[in-house]
Amino acid sequence: MAEANKDTPPAALATLELLRHCFGDNLAGVYLYGSAVAGGLHPHSDLDLLAVVREPIAAGAVPKLLTGLLALSGRYPIAADGRRPIELTVFSTRSLEAGAFPIAAEFVYGEWLRDGFAAGKLPQPEANPDFALLIAQARQTSVPLCGPPPAELLPLVPFAEIRRAIEFSLPALLDWLEGDERNVLLTLARMWRTLSIGEFVAKDMAADWAMRQLPAAQALLLAEARAAYLGLKEDVWGAPPGETAALAGQLAERVRALL
Repeated sequence: MAEANKDTPPAALATLELLRHCFGDNLAGVYLYGSAVAGGLHPHSDLDLLAVVREPIAAGAVPKLLTGLLALSGRYPIAADGRRPIELTVFSTRSLEAGAFPIAAEFVYGEWLRDGFAAGKLPQPEANPDFALLIAQARQTSVPLCGPPPAELLPLVPFAEIRRAIEFSLPALLDWLEGDERNVLLTLARMWRTLSIGEFVAKDMAADWAMRQLPAAQALLLAEARAAYLGLKEDVWGAPPGETAALAGQLAERVRALL
């Protein structure tokens, strides 16, 4: 079995121990993906984790896992005490081996769900086209914290499902533009690059690629989002709303043209 190493972020190690405590021998694998392994963590990076269990999660394990994550995860974008937001998705081998899309997840935790969880709402199994992106990204580039190499547990995602997932998530992403400009613009750039090149990279790398293909003024605006993501400038969005919306619209059109 692969194991975490000394370079693994402490919060990822703590989440791994929480998963072992909650699932025991039912835990088949835990994989760290996203910014932590694709270019390194940046000031506004969260921790992306995918776990696989052998059997569906027992009802009693859900509150225990949720309580632990609420304590470990920091609020978005970064908590005052330095805790990073954690995004954890748990799949069962049964769902993954079925090969039917959209694949259902047993459990999802993200900071956008915190308020509901804190109020007593429990996560429920759900099928979502967007999960294809998580699985494809983790299969392509992830570090096993425990368990076998990702390709042994995670199915190969057809590119048609990646396109479907991006098409599904695009409208909601655009709705979040006001108030989350940096993240939305960089995510749109990454969608565009993923559809064009067929691989997943960190948001700053996707922005570099997109900037070379945009008009100068829009490239400069995307560069502002990239600099804030990298911690090179204060993460306070000051661009006029019209210019921001125009850039988002331009990026979304590039995405739609490839769907």
